[in-house]
Amino acid sequence: MDLHHVALATRDAGALIEPLVAGLGGVVMMGGENLGFRSYQVRLGDAADGMTLELLEPWEPERFDFLERFVARHGEGPHHLTFKVTDLAATIERVRTSGYTPLGISLSDPRWKEAFLQPREAHGTVVQLAQAASAFPDFAAEFAAACATAHGEPVWWPAPPPAAPVPTTLRRVVMTTPNLDAALGFFAGLLNGTVDASADGSGTAWAELRWPGGGRIRLEDDRGATPRVDRLELETTGPAGELQLAGTRLVVRSVDEVTTRRGSGDG
Repeated sequence: MDLHHVALATRDAGALIEPLVAGLGGVVMMGGENLGFRSYQVRLGDAADGMTLELLEPWEPERFDFLERFVARHGEGPHHLTFKVTDLAATIERVRTSGYTPLGISLSDPRWKEAFLQPREAHGTVVQLAQAASAFPDFAAEFAAACATAHGEPVWWPAPPPAAPVPTTLRRVVMTTPNLDAALGFFAGLLNGTVDASADGSGTAWAELRWPGGGRIRLEDDRGATPRVDRLELETTGPAGELQLAGTRLVVRSVDEVTTRRGSGDG
């Protein structure tokens, strides 16, 4: 199992090409039009390091209005985390045996099979479990192809501008939880994340999990919080800062600041 991407819902995904590519140095990977939404994915990092961000916008909601209803009710912001698996049918059985209820199960398309866990079971976010057939032998080949031309079914988004000369790496998704042990049981126990670092001292208790493809989730213990995706953390050799993108807080830290934080034991 691998954490493949984090998805944000927005009213105008096309407008975010500029800040993602020209501002953060992202690479547009792929996208297309689907039932009730259209999307594209941007790699913030490279083939070996970083994470992929997906932007979703409602499209033809008269055909299927799930995303339109989400944005109308919650506003723009984090929508789901996608975990790719090699055998979705077996994963669904394991999830059910563990006491969870997968919904929206679709196994008929050999190119893309999926199922979902709702936020009340997935600690504040939708979790998509997916099995995909790929034309590429590995992610390095897929990334190299995307650097030349993004794949689209169809390509509906604006032509990307020149990329920022200093790229930014999406390092982790940060989630708050009122029950760190239960969240660890879900993301490490059920979804096979490996605990890479943790702290349980005088400050905020937290644990960081990683998956084989480089995806990372940091769980921060906050007993009064509603479980949710709180922010995305990024790293750069350029200037640090914060921005809001699709209703989501992006915290950009310089490599020097990250090194200092790690030296102090703060992850």
